[in-house]
Formats: sequence, structure tokens, C-alpha cells
Amino acid sequence: PALSHRLGATRRPLAGSAKLGVFPDFAFAQSGLQKLIFMSRHIAQFGMKAPEPSGLDAPAFHRNHEPIWSVLSPFLQGSSAHVLELGSGTGQHVAEFARRAPHLVWWPSDCDETCLRSIAAWRAHAQLANLKPPLRIDIERPEWELRHTECAEFTAIVCINVLHIAPWRVSQGLMAGAARYLSADGRLFVYGPFMRDGRHTATSNAAFDLSLQRQNPEWGLRDVADLAALANRCRLELLELTQMPANNLVLTFERRAA
Repeated sequence: PALSHRLGATRRPLAGSAKLGVFPDFAFAQSGLQKLIFMSRHIAQFGMKAPEPSGLDAPAFHRNHEPIWSVLSPFLQGSSAHVLELGSGTGQHVAEFARRAPHLVWWPSDCDETCLRSIAAWRAHAQLANLKPPLRIDIERPEWELRHTECAEFTAIVCINVLHIAPWRVSQGLMAGAARYLSADGRLFVYGPFMRDGRHTATSNAAFDLSLQRQNPEWGLRDVADLAALANRCRLELLELTQMPANNLVLTFERRAA
């Protein structure tokens, strides 16, 4: 499956899912890229219209971009470097963050054609000089490379709602790539639902995890300890774990000196 199928951004909730618990930032995953179709180009709840003809509007973005930014902004304040987002999905997060931080150069990316078109549409809509065209990057490939960019390293890499709807090798590719492309003392920010010490942090997350594994045995919520161990092997250190609304976390990793 495309890495950009981030739940709450590209999946429609199954009927009755609310009875199993509240999933305000995701929905149950369903198979197939056609589920992108559900994303209305006019979300009345938020009073906004996505850019035509290719822009997609993710309800989750409207709920989580503010909490995520509260974690990113202290580190990025005063910097004038480059930031890479992996698995940008609709492109709304990177467009909003680029608007808030015009002193930084923002690079969106994805491996899915529909999402790449949506990112390009939001970029055209934003008209920001510091927001670059989307890069085609598939982090499921362990040796993924940066192409068509003049940037050799990034002060930060951001990954939002990707790891739980992807195989473990995507987590491996993320950490390996972050080790290659983060600048000295650069940071990797990973947002999503996670397990802690082999346990779910909420009943709703447990039900959500089960639903994912039923659809694809390689999907599911990752354990913070497993990601920290993986990061350590890639010369990254888990610095901070920040609680987010709706039983989500932001994991902040820092690149260690060689």
C-alpha cells in the first residue's frame, strides 16, 4: 500500500466504528486507493474548499496540525535551514507549516500519484516561495535517495500518521534515511498512535490496532521501545515523547555524532 494512506486523511470510517472507541485522528483503514475519493473537496464542518482539481482535504489535518506544530516550532524557531516531510499525503500539513515558518525551506514528499497531485495543488494554492515542489520518495526502500533537490541535509524530518499503516520495513527505511539526511543534531519528529512497553495506551487504540492487522498483518501500532531500539542502531536517540490529543504521541529523535 502507498505510504501516504494516513488514516484520518485518506480513509473513511466504517459504520459503527465510534461504538468501539473514539478515533478522532484516524478511521478504520479500508483497502484500495479509491478510498481517497471520500475526501470531500468541500468540508462544510471546517468551511474551507480544497484547491481544484486535485487538492484533497483531510479532516484529521484540522484537528492535529496545531498540536503537532506546538512540538515542532520551539526547535525550528530561529533556524534558516531545510525541513523534509515524508509521506505528506494531502499536503496540508507542509503547506500550513511553511506558512507559519517562512524562514525555513519545506520539502514535501510522497510515493503515491494521487497524493503528489494533491500536494502540488495545495502548494499552488498557498503560493509560498519557501514551499518546494513535492519529491517522489518511497521510504519502504531502505536505500531511498533524494533526487531533484539542491539540499543535501535537513535540520528536521517530519513523518505524520505513516508507520501504523505500513510494514515494519517502512520504519526501518525511515530511521535509516533520517540518519543519512539529518544534519548534525538534526531531529526526526514522528507523529501517530503508538504502543508503550507492549501495551496500548487506550482501549480505542487496541481496537484500532486489531482492525489494522485484520486487513493487513504487516500493519499495526508500533511500540515506542522497538522504534527507540531501531533508531539507536541508526545513530539516532529518542529524546522526547510528547503526549498529543486523541491518544497520539510525537516521538522526537536526534541524530548523534558519528
